[in-house]
Amino acid sequence: MSIAIALRPGDPNSPTTRFYTTDHGGYEHNSSSDQTLQERNTSIHTSADNEEPADGGEKGSMKGPPQPVGFWDQRLKKVRLEVFGAWAKTTLILATFILAVLSLYWGVLFHVEANLSSLVIYVVDFDGQQAPYTGVTPLIGPMITQTTESMVANSPSHLGFGTLPPSSFKNDPMEVRRAVFEYQAWAAIVINANATALLQQAVESGDASYDPLGACQVIYVEARDQDMHSAYILPQLSALQSEITSKFGQMWSSKVLANTSIPRTNLQRVPQALNPAIGFSQYNLRPFGPPQAVPAVTIGLIYLIIIAFFSFTFFLPIHMMFIKSPGHPPLKFNQLIIWRLFATGLAYFFMSLAYSLISLAFQIPFNNSPGSMYVSVANPDAYGKGTYVIYWMINWMGMIALGLACENVAMVVGQPWTAMWLIFWVISNVATGFYAIELAPRFYLWGYAWPLHNSRSFPNPVLPKLRRLTELPATVVEASRSTLFDLHSRIGLNFGVLAIWCVVNIMLFPLCCHFMRWKTMRSKSWKEKESEQKKI
Repeated sequence: MSIAIALRPGDPNSPTTRFYTTDHGGYEHNSSSDQTLQERNTSIHTSADNEEPADGGEKGSMKGPPQPVGFWDQRLKKVRLEVFGAWAKTTLILATFILAVLSLYWGVLFHVEANLSSLVIYVVDFDGQQAPYTGVTPLIGPMITQTTESMVANSPSHLGFGTLPPSSFKNDPMEVRRAVFEYQAWAAIVINANATALLQQAVESGDASYDPLGACQVIYVEARDQDMHSAYILPQLSALQSEITSKFGQMWSSKVLANTSIPRTNLQRVPQALNPAIGFSQYNLRPFGPPQAVPAVTIGLIYLIIIAFFSFTFFLPIHMMFIKSPGHPPLKFNQLIIWRLFATGLAYFFMSLAYSLISLAFQIPFNNSPGSMYVSVANPDAYGKGTYVIYWMINWMGMIALGLACENVAMVVGQPWTAMWLIFWVISNVATGFYAIELAPRFYLWGYAWPLHNSRSFPNPVLPKLRRLTELPATVVEASRSTLFDLHSRIGLNFGVLAIWCVVNIMLFPLCCHFMRWKTMRSKSWKEKESEQKKI
C-alpha cells in the first residue's frame, strides 16, 4: 500500500513524496516519485507544445482541416496537372462528339437541291387521247410535257418530273390519284382528255361558262409531309404553272387573233379563253390539319424519347429496393430482371396513354370516318372511333422500342455517357424521322431501320437511275400520320418493325442487367481494396 503526502500542506504547488508500507507495518520512502513544481510545470509545458490547438494552429499533435492556398501554390502542382489533363481530355471528347453527332443533323439537308429529282412528279397527258376527243389535235398536253422535259434536261435543281402514258393508269385519271395516294409519287400533273377541245370550242362558240381550271389537274397529299410540300414541291409546281400559263397564253392568243374566221364578239364574251386560257385545278387529297396535330407527328415524338430515357433514373432506385432495403432477404437476380421488364412495359403503357391524351385534350379529331382516296377530305380518321386506341398503341410500342434501347445503353455505358447517348438517339431519329431520306446523302440509308423513321418510299419507273424503295420499313411517324389523317396505310408493317425493335431490346435487357451488376461489384471491390490500402 502507498500513501502520497504533500511536503507543504495547503499549497497546491507543493511537491509530493510517496511512502509504501513494509512487511513490518512501517513506511518506506520512494524518492523516484518525488516531483517538484518546476518539474511538473516543465512536463506540462512540454506536453502542451506537442499538441496542436483545436483552431488549426501550426503546432500540436491534433491536426485540423488544412488552410486554403492559392491556385499556383507549389503543393497543388500535382493535382493541377491532373485537373489540366482531365479537362483537356473531356473537352476533346465533347468536341469530337459534337462534330460527329450534330453533323448527322446538318448532313441530312446537305444534298437537298441535288437530290430534288428523287421527289417523283408524274406528268400524264390525256389530252386528245380518249374518245370522243381523239379527233382533236392536242395543244395543251404536248406543250406541258415539253416544258417539264426541258426543265429536267436543263435545270440543275428540279423535281423528278416524268411523263407517263395514260395506259400506265388504265386510261383512267382516277388511277393517277390512286397512285399519288399510295405514295407512288409525291404529286401528279394530269392534262384532261378534253383540255384542248373545250378551249377551242369556247373560242369558236363564245361559251362564257368556260373555266380555264378545267384543263389540268395538280394532285398531291399534303398530310403525307406538310413541310416537304411547302418547302420543295408546291413552290416548284407553282412556278411551273406560272411558266406554262404564260407561255401557252402568248402562243394561244397569237394563234386565235390571227384566225380571222373567229368572230370578235365571241372573244369579248369569253376573255378567259384568251388569257389565261388554261389553268390547274388543285386536288389536295388529304390536307394537313388541324395545326395542333404538328407535335403529334413531329416534335412531340422527341419528348417520347426523352420521357422514356429519364424514366430509367426514376424507376431504378425503386427496383433496387428488392435488393438493398434492410429487413428482408434480397430478391433473386433473374426474377428482378423479369420484374423490371414487366414494370417498365407497364409504366410505358400508362405514360404513353398520358402522352396520347394530350392530343385528345387539344381536340385533334379521333372519331371521324375514313375518306375516299379519290377526293379531297379534311380531317378523316383511318379507323373511325377506334382511331385513338390505335394511336395510343403506336405510341406505346414506340416508347418500348425507344425506351428499352435507352435503358440497355444506360446500363452498359453508365454516367456521364448516357447523356451523350440521349443526344445521339434523339438526333439520329429526328434526322431520319422528320426529313426525307430520299433527299439526304446515301449515308443515311440506315435511317430506314430506325424506330422513328417516316417512310417516304416510292417507285420510279420514269427515272431508271433511282432505286425502287416502295417496301422499305417505316415506323412511328408514318404509322401516326396514316392513322390521324387516313393516309395510305401499312400499319401491319409499322407494328412489325416496332415489334422487332422491342424483341431485340428485350433479348438484350438481361445481358445488360448482368453487365451492370458485374460493373457494380467490380467497382465495390476496388473501393474495398483502396480502403484497405489506406488503413495500411
